[in-house]
Amino acid sequence: MSDVVLSKASAQIAEAARGAPVIEAFFDADTFTVSYVVHDPETLKAAIIDSVLDYDPASGRTSFSSADAIAAYVGERGLSVEWLLETHAHADHLSAAPYLQQKLGGKIAIGGHIVTVQETFGKLFNAGSEFQRDGSDFDHLFADGDEFKIGNLRVTVLHVPGHTPACIAYVIGDAVFVGDTMFMPDYGTARADFPGGDARTLYRSLRRILELPPDTRLFMCHDYLPEGREHYVWETTVREQRKLNIHAHDGISEDEFVAMREGRDKTLAMPRLILPSVQVNMRAGHLPPAEDNGVSYLKIPVDAL
Repeated sequence: MSDVVLSKASAQIAEAARGAPVIEAFFDADTFTVSYVVHDPETLKAAIIDSVLDYDPASGRTSFSSADAIAAYVGERGLSVEWLLETHAHADHLSAAPYLQQKLGGKIAIGGHIVTVQETFGKLFNAGSEFQRDGSDFDHLFADGDEFKIGNLRVTVLHVPGHTPACIAYVIGDAVFVGDTMFMPDYGTARADFPGGDARTLYRSLRRILELPPDTRLFMCHDYLPEGREHYVWETTVREQRKLNIHAHDGISEDEFVAMREGRDKTLAMPRLILPSVQVNMRAGHLPPAEDNGVSYLKIPVDAL
């Protein structure tokens, strides 16, 4: 990962004081996920990050109350959605990007290493030849260092693998949307034991984010309300993470982090929605193709994870 990319992101953050993005968070208590609408106050152009499709695993039913709350906010403020951004192929919730795209427009985008995730999980779910493992379900694939705009807001993409091979963070103005790389300082960091994950790679990605300017705002994708805290929160800064993150504060060596992370991951159960989530999210939020009876089915591989 290039130091030039990090320098560009740092310069962008320094310049952003003159035009910070407007950020609205939407917390889904069922999956502990935070989705965001980010918009340019000058042009009212917007992006939606890590949206949630409501899913009941007992009945297999989908619903749209979480996504509709985002759509209502966009409509009330007269925003124009240009992007539906994913930080990675989530294992804990289904993406509502296609539903929101149909209602609001915009391009669905993710990191280019999604093709690695598609190859791995395409095999796990025996998805067949109809499932293209080339990222073509998404409208756009980002590489490390790519730049684009939301209205007049400059965005830089950072590839931050470790939790999954395809994880990216979006630097938007003076804010960074870090996906699952890290959580609030009192909860630590993401697991690294999913297929394609790696604790050592995650450490290096964390340090990359933590090399950004100290006042950079960091926005989490999840909060799990650790013991001792009364309220869900999802915004912190580089300075606070470097000082207080229980897994990755300054002074923690790479080897110490890897030993902690690998040991901790062995104690964790699989996420409740990993099997439905990944086979939908690897398709950019689309359900698998309907079978000859008109019904889409999600597979449950037995003894495979």
